Amino acid sequence: MGGKILKRFVPMVAIDVATTEEASALFAALTVEPRPIVKIGMELYYGRGQAVVKEAKRRGFKVFLDLKLYDIPNTVHRAMAAIGLLGVDFTTIHAAGGSEMLAAGLAGIQEGAEMAGVAPAKLLAITQLTSIDEQILHDQQHVACSLIESVQSYAQLAEQVGLAGVVCSAQEIGAIRQVTGPEFLCVTPGIRPANAVRDDQKRVVTPRQARDLGSNGIVVGRPITQSADPAASYQKIQQAFLKEATQ
Repeated sequence: MGGKILKRFVPMVAIDVATTEEASALFAALTVEPRPIVKIGMELYYGRGQAVVKEAKRRGFKVFLDLKLYDIPNTVHRAMAAIGLLGVDFTTIHAAGGSEMLAAGLAGIQEGAEMAGVAPAKLLAITQLTSIDEQILHDQQHVACSLIESVQSYAQLAEQVGLAGVVCSAQEIGAIRQVTGPEFLCVTPGIRPANAVRDDQKRVVTPRQARDLGSNGIVVGRPITQSADPAASYQKIQQAFLKEATQ
């Protein structure tokens, strides 16, 4: 398995703010070409709801709604159907929920999108959070296998169910490519420009390293959103990731 990377997306910018006003300001600042994909996570969505997703789409952004669903299959199915109605482009689910839950989520996103008359979101499975390291995996989660083996297992499960890909550390892409097909997506958070602080991320790489490791898409938050010039910071990162090419 493995092989040539067929698709690479513009960077995904994590809009990890608390208010609609802050999100709107970032949307305005990031209205540049090539336009980023905006990632809306739990803090903003739970606080402000669907309105912020609709505003992002109205402004012409593709949306990655990152809610990391994890519940019994029926609940996940119904929640994903609601997400599908929004017409977002990417969304997430925890691989740890098992094959039945993953299949229910995939069916839900497809049903919601069909009802809305839009293309279904690419459903990505969360493998291991980039805040997890080997010590946490073994000492707190009591998982006997290695972090890499855990990630590979989750990736294989997601592909078998029919998901589009996984969210993983760029450091694990090579291992995932060994056990999945070439069209299976690897979207990688934990991206920091050279010399930037790591914040709470433990497994980090630069945009250029992510590109060279074979990432299909990178997620970048604070290095862009907390910079003095978000647009310039984004463009520098997207050039490093895409070699100034867009797809």
